[in-house]
Amino acid sequence: MAGCSTGKKMTSIHKDEKLQHFVSVLTGNYSSKKQAESDTSFFNISLKICQIWRDRKDGLWVYVEQALASKMDAPYRQRVYKLGHPSENTFTSEIYTIRNAKDVIGLQDKKEKELLLTEDRIELKDGCTVVLTYANGIYSGGTQENKCPSDLRGAKYATTRIVLKEGALESWDQGFDAAGKQVWGPTKGGYVFLKE
Repeated sequence: MAGCSTGKKMTSIHKDEKLQHFVSVLTGNYSSKKQAESDTSFFNISLKICQIWRDRKDGLWVYVEQALASKMDAPYRQRVYKLGHPSENTFTSEIYTIRNAKDVIGLQDKKEKELLLTEDRIELKDGCTVVLTYANGIYSGGTQENKCPSDLRGAKYATTRIVLKEGALESWDQGFDAAGKQVWGPTKGGYVFLKE
């Protein structure tokens, strides 16, 4: 995690112990290798999540990079998430796309690349916020109904379902057309990422 910022400035949001716990459970290097070995319908995918912009006071921010394990230098998804804690056991993750994302590939391992990831390079994906509820050591939830637009492979909207706990993250992304028919994504369950 050498590329993640390490500032220690404390603000009210950084004193929120439940939000801090959420970000500590979420961040890390994950792999779906074990799932891919037992079920060939799933790919071996690397998922890396590290905290950035630690001096900001409007939320906790993380950088997310996903790539096929065989193509680590060419990730197929790069995002910035803004994490929030709107109520006692509810947590949110606002999803942002990154303009010219290739410039920050490998940010989690190269601290200097965080300087390139400025606020003017990210754009909120309206309707795609993930809402999670915390209970019994597990954060679970997802996007809200059909509010997250998608034009990938004929889709009209996408959904994401998340189950997060210590050491593991299950993520199930699916795309649906205007009639509600699934057009991409796994059909029998999500990707299971284990923290390395």
